[in-house]
Amino acid sequence: MKDFNAKKIVLMVADILIIASVGFLSNLILMWVDILRNATPSQFFQLEWSTLTLVVGLEVLFCFFTLYVSGAYVFFWRLLGKHEYISCIVGTTLGMVLSIGLLSFFKVFDEGFPLVLFLMQYFLSILLMIGFRGFAKSTVVNLTEAGRSENYERTLIVGAGRAARMILTDIESAKKDPNNPSRNILPVGLVDDDRSKYGNKLMGVPVLGSTMDIPELCKQSNISLIVFAIPSSTEEERQRILALCSKTECKIKMVPYLSQLLFDDNAPQLLNQVKDIQIEDLLGRDPITFDKEKSEEFIRGKVLMVTGGGGSIGSELVRQIAKYSPKQIIIVDIYENNAYDIQQELLLEYDAGLNVVTLIASVRDYEKMDMIFDKYRPDVVFHAAAHKHVPLMETSPEEAVKNNIFGTFNIATLAEKYEVDKFIMISTDKAVNPTNVMGATKRCCEMIVQYKAQHSEKTDFVTTRFGNVLGSNGSVIPLFRRQIESGKPVTVTHPDIIRYFMTIPEAVSLVLQAGAMANGGEIFVLDMGDPVKITTLAENLIRMYGKVPYKDVEIRFTGLRPGEKLFEELLMNEEGLKSTENKKIFIGNQIAIDEEDLLGKLDKLKKFADQNDSEGTVDMLSEIVPTFNHKTNN
Repeated sequence: MKDFNAKKIVLMVADILIIASVGFLSNLILMWVDILRNATPSQFFQLEWSTLTLVVGLEVLFCFFTLYVSGAYVFFWRLLGKHEYISCIVGTTLGMVLSIGLLSFFKVFDEGFPLVLFLMQYFLSILLMIGFRGFAKSTVVNLTEAGRSENYERTLIVGAGRAARMILTDIESAKKDPNNPSRNILPVGLVDDDRSKYGNKLMGVPVLGSTMDIPELCKQSNISLIVFAIPSSTEEERQRILALCSKTECKIKMVPYLSQLLFDDNAPQLLNQVKDIQIEDLLGRDPITFDKEKSEEFIRGKVLMVTGGGGSIGSELVRQIAKYSPKQIIIVDIYENNAYDIQQELLLEYDAGLNVVTLIASVRDYEKMDMIFDKYRPDVVFHAAAHKHVPLMETSPEEAVKNNIFGTFNIATLAEKYEVDKFIMISTDKAVNPTNVMGATKRCCEMIVQYKAQHSEKTDFVTTRFGNVLGSNGSVIPLFRRQIESGKPVTVTHPDIIRYFMTIPEAVSLVLQAGAMANGGEIFVLDMGDPVKITTLAENLIRMYGKVPYKDVEIRFTGLRPGEKLFEELLMNEEGLKSTENKKIFIGNQIAIDEEDLLGKLDKLKKFADQNDSEGTVDMLSEIVPTFNHKTNN
């Protein structure tokens, strides 16, 4: 604070000297002009020295006051920019106008108004004040920071509260450890929206302005790293500030939410809890929360089977189930590598404290799955096994039908046969008014589950439906990351394509919550907030890597793929919405299924699929799913 006041005083004294010097110098210049012109000195161009002293004194007094009021002295050298220059112009203009007004009122210029003199004083004063500020910035700041920023990561901290203080303390401690990578962090300044903090210093680091100054400040101060240190911020505030940060070329790191921070004696330093910004931080909505007690009550002491248990959704299901003390977890997957990975992860985490059985089997194989059901007798089945890559299923529709539709039919039939308590199928928003084979097969699966729910007395059959899952197999995010990391262009199918997104933990929490709430026949739909533009998602991901979209990384638009839509819906026209106790979860009304018609058409569909007749398979699929509008291009 003392350093800041000293700089402000220096600037004030400099402005006073500039205005006074320019006042006398302008008069002297005009006098020499008259001499060179061999003209008699004229009061119209210059003033007598006594009158001039009065004029200069008033100009100094008024300009100093108006410069102060206009904010010409509320800044830091490293934040100096156009706003401060504008303050100089405004303050000088007002000061000159007040001076001229007072002098004219007392009729000091009886023999003519010295317009040329005042214009010269006005323009020279502004020119020299701005020039002095530019000189100060380019010399004083560079000299004081010379040698300090070499090999250092120049850092701006967002927030000037407790978290920022802890981070600055950690940075100071890191300097004592030559092996600590944080010792290379150089905090240049802080920003905070609390105006009472402006001009203050936190552990010697100045509060340079508000969050709105982030883009300009990063550019002017050569910032390479932004640390978001407001763990108590609302999601709306966080999204607004991150949007400003994403306009820079800086890397962005974040302090976790307050509820996620560790403050006990054994916890790592706050600086070590700071994480890279995740793409889900830019979704623009609050994280979805669920009733964990209900999920635990639903799972504790039961045998749970997860088909597709090695996939992105299935493996997260297994992880969350494991936390709630199940009697046994049965992981079923056809891909042994994924199944092995989640098995080893659980063994490492729980050792012998968790009863996990990992089985390699296909949901297409009814006899094998029958043996598994007969042996392990699951209480709950989560059916996550499915082919879901849209373009691949367009070229192999019969495989999508075999795996998705008849795999689902097999597992649902066995769940009913062995009187499983609850059967929960994982669906997708692509099942609503589908334009691709994958979405159509998923809608057919929903119909099968609702058909089973209509006549099952022992088993509750339900469906969970949600949008795209960030980071899942088949998600655009892993593809974008690979493209950026390999230096390739990021490919987006269409500049206007939008999607609903959720995180994998949110998706799985929805599934568990649905299982706990289910009574049979429901389609659970998550309120996923506003859809996200894929182009914006790609741009933000590029910025997260510290690169500039379209400059450092090209974004290439490749055109919509076969069966792809510009946007997805979460609800069909004939489905109404019914609220639940969780404000983020809704239930789509059950649609009556003509069982005889459905079973007859499924028999025909199976024949086409078994014969590998792609065209016949798609045609029959269209008959089963009336809303299926198959398109090769959208």
